[in-house]
Amino acid sequence: MAMENTEKNFLLIAVVQSQDADEAFDALKEHISSVHKLPSVGAFLGNQNATFLIALPKNQQHIALNALKETCRRRVEYIAVPLENAPFPLPNPTPVTVGGALVFGLDIEYYEEV
Repeated sequence: MAMENTEKNFLLIAVVQSQDADEAFDALKEHISSVHKLPSVGAFLGNQNATFLIALPKNQQHIALNALKETCRRRVEYIAVPLENAPFPLPNPTPVTVGGALVFGLDIEYYEEV
């Protein structure tokens, strides 16, 4: 049955590092009833992540964004990059800033429950 979307008209998709996922999920669930957590893997470093699907009224998206800002931390990790012009491969530890939350917002015009 098709439904007119009157209550939840916005979807946030947030990708969060696994270290922050449980705390972020708990903070989101305190204020928002429709939060779903999916396991995912990052492409660049191949780290474990969690992807949250957060459905809420558009005028309440700041609540979810504040919860994510409070619980998702940035951190520095090191990756091994080969040294240029080295006679044999020597890994050079290179710092990379990871973490925080990557958030996408989508307007929902229609949904259907089947």
